[in-house]
Amino acid sequence: MAIENWMKGIKAASKYLLAILMIGVGILHFVQPEFFVKIMPPYLPFHLELVYLSGFFEAAMGLLLLVPRTSGMAAWGIIALLIAVFPANIYLYQHQELLPASPMVHFLRLPLQGVFILWAYWHTRPES
Repeated sequence: MAIENWMKGIKAASKYLLAILMIGVGILHFVQPEFFVKIMPPYLPFHLELVYLSGFFEAAMGLLLLVPRTSGMAAWGIIALLIAVFPANIYLYQHQELLPASPMVHFLRLPLQGVFILWAYWHTRPES
């Protein structure tokens, strides 16, 4: 029973951390949109508008993750967002001059997106 309670605590802390991360990154889309615009693949239209739209939904999904009634839906929304923004990560990997960092950092950002997807997936199910 103690391990079960400990795991519930870990999962609750994880949910709050993910929510804070999503809200924070969502807000950054409005505070520093130029960073996000420059990593948008050129084949996508309306760069600034898409940056604002994705930022809004990142922050909204982070907030909804904190509401028990909408938490599972929000986790699925976060997964969809992470998949939707993955082309920007690929574009940044292909054009590393946009964000000076070591090639390994750029490479590790790609599988890290999968880790974030799994993290969100953990919160798609109601608490038991």
